[in-house]
Amino acid sequence: MEFEVINKNKDELVFMVNGADIAFVNAIRRICMMEVPTIAIDDVNLVKNDSAMFNEVLAHRLGLLPIASDIKSIEGLVMPDECDCGEYCPQCSVPMTLNKKGPCVVYSKDLESLDQKIKPVYDTIPLLKLKEDEEVCLEAYAQLGIGKEHAKWQPTIVCAYKFYPELTFGDECTSCGNCAGACPRGVLQYNNNKVEIMDLTNCSMCKSCYRACDDRVINISFDDSKFIFKIETDGSIPPEEVLLKACDVLSDKADKIIEIV
Repeated sequence: MEFEVINKNKDELVFMVNGADIAFVNAIRRICMMEVPTIAIDDVNLVKNDSAMFNEVLAHRLGLLPIASDIKSIEGLVMPDECDCGEYCPQCSVPMTLNKKGPCVVYSKDLESLDQKIKPVYDTIPLLKLKEDEEVCLEAYAQLGIGKEHAKWQPTIVCAYKFYPELTFGDECTSCGNCAGACPRGVLQYNNNKVEIMDLTNCSMCKSCYRACDDRVINISFDDSKFIFKIETDGSIPPEEVLLKACDVLSDKADKIIEIV
């Protein structure tokens, strides 16, 4: 099995997997979404809320805030079901407070965490608006969890794969260039009376080029042992960490099956 990184930045990773089957790739996809632990606010104690926003709505917004969950941030924290405290303690949770008085717009940066490593990833997410003399005061607890329990613990925004496309031209091709003009993603380009393939990985196999070809000499297929995989996160955890953790989880599952058998 071979891996090749196609594109990588802070929150997105696109790579190619060669020599795998669809069952393996789909298992990685599901684990990335559902079984990689992240931190999210799980409990909110509202002391005072004079705003027009209902308590439940504010608690829901707080729960969906992306919280820093990389390896360094969550070091030392355990899953709630692995802790003996029964409720909340420094070993399994991180307390956060919010105290603001209007008039103002309350942003995610106003949420103060006891652990400076574990805090909202983005400072400018609006939570609510306070008018003159309105006040909000609350205490929240952030804990580790996985996407199978609730969507707020899903680290990925996009986690998908597709077969590696294959695009060929028949000998009858006259290089008219109609296919290049019809391609919505710029995969084909017409240069010097010749159609060139620019970026095959960007092809969605929509067949717009095939329909634009008068002679129907374009062949579109895919390699079922080669995949293009894309992971995009909400910023709480780098995509490469999501992938590595998913591989570890899958490896542990395989070891358990071997032991049972």
